[in-house]
Amino acid sequence: MAQVRREPLADQAAELLLERIRAGEWALGEKLPGETTLAPQLGVGRSTVREAIRQLAGRGVLASRQGAGVFVTALDAPEDWDAVLRKAGIVAVIEARIAIETEAAALAAARRTPSDLRGIRRALADRDAHRSDIDSHVDADTAFHRAIVAASHNSVLLDLFDSFTPRLRAAMIEMLRIRREFGDDVDHDAHVAQVDAIADRDERAASERSRAHLLTLRDALA
Repeated sequence: MAQVRREPLADQAAELLLERIRAGEWALGEKLPGETTLAPQLGVGRSTVREAIRQLAGRGVLASRQGAGVFVTALDAPEDWDAVLRKAGIVAVIEARIAIETEAAALAAARRTPSDLRGIRRALADRDAHRSDIDSHVDADTAFHRAIVAASHNSVLLDLFDSFTPRLRAAMIEMLRIRREFGDDVDHDAHVAQVDAIADRDERAASERSRAHLLTLRDALA
């Protein structure tokens, strides 16, 4: 059985445990052996095993249950979110935006406050004022869409959008440089229509207009 042979020990132990989980040694939901069993198998001390388990727990693979032991909660560690976004192509980024923003638009229509609506309208006016320069247009556009997501009052959607923003910005700048055309009246009017739907508390229209706009962006790259 493989043992740890080099530093850092806890990182190596975590990888060895993950390899065994990936290989099917323990099923989803199954309890891992205790530290006294795992430590000699891995060739490390019990404290190193504990640190390795903490690492895998932080990656969502294991979970420690007080008084019960350590259990397998995933059969692989998801790739780091930032790394996923760095690798994502423009179309994939836009499709992810569709998933996040169409639901956020519907929720914003249902939940927006007068203050939210004023913020969305200010962001729309700022977006309209930045039609000539790609970088400033993308920044204003991102701020506009973030204002809508914020108006959904769903913290998970907002966290997703915020974590997504650096890759989103890079992808949108790249896309607009490819298209060479942006910020025309048709595009602006589509955003006005979305704001109107949110103002009217029309959840279906807000969602559909968000989706239609983003599909237009995606299809332009097909």
